[in-house]
Amino acid sequence: MNFRADLKLCIAKFSVVQLYSQQMAVVRPIRKEPMGLHSQAIDNLEFIRSTMERSGAFTAVPGVGGMLMGATALFAAFAAHLAKSPKAWLAIWVGEATLAFAIGLAFSYRKAMLDGNPLVSRTFRRFVLAMAPSAFVGALLTVMLFRDGQQGLLPAMWLLLYGLGVSSAGAFSVRAVPLMGVGFLFLGGLGTFAPASWGDGLMAAGFGGLHLGFGYLIARHFGG
Repeated sequence: MNFRADLKLCIAKFSVVQLYSQQMAVVRPIRKEPMGLHSQAIDNLEFIRSTMERSGAFTAVPGVGGMLMGATALFAAFAAHLAKSPKAWLAIWVGEATLAFAIGLAFSYRKAMLDGNPLVSRTFRRFVLAMAPSAFVGALLTVMLFRDGQQGLLPAMWLLLYGLGVSSAGAFSVRAVPLMGVGFLFLGGLGTFAPASWGDGLMAAGFGGLHLGFGYLIARHFGG
């Protein structure tokens, strides 16, 4: 009887030892296999790009384009001063605004392509949205004031609203942009107290002189 009991005990111990050995022989990973280095690198680059885009500045503000906008504004101021009627005067400045917008957009696109960046980015949208309210209000007031025969108030209003828009958009761009906006605000404030005959001169100083000066500054220090 003792012999059988001892035999059963030995068999049981052997079975336990064998089962334990099989369990130990199975290799189990301590943690999951990490993703491939290529996929991880792509994810990291996407994160870095999105972070820089959120916090970065809109650097595609054109320096050379700004100088060209200033040059055309000087010609427009000279032509507007010689205009024979208020409608001709307004047509000259509206044409200049349209031309300046086209120049700015074209040179911004050119600068972005040279830098290897897309023009339409998060910072570009912020820049445009910051300027949009001033442009919209300026268009409405232009129609209203000209309809009521108050075109003498337009130069100061244009300078003030453009300066306000540039200063606001400059928060998402290089430092020279908001400084230029302050210059426009100063000239617009001066225009509110100056005689109406100063209008074209102030427009030449603002849209001509400030664009030329700050365009050169941007082209020299920030390219394009």
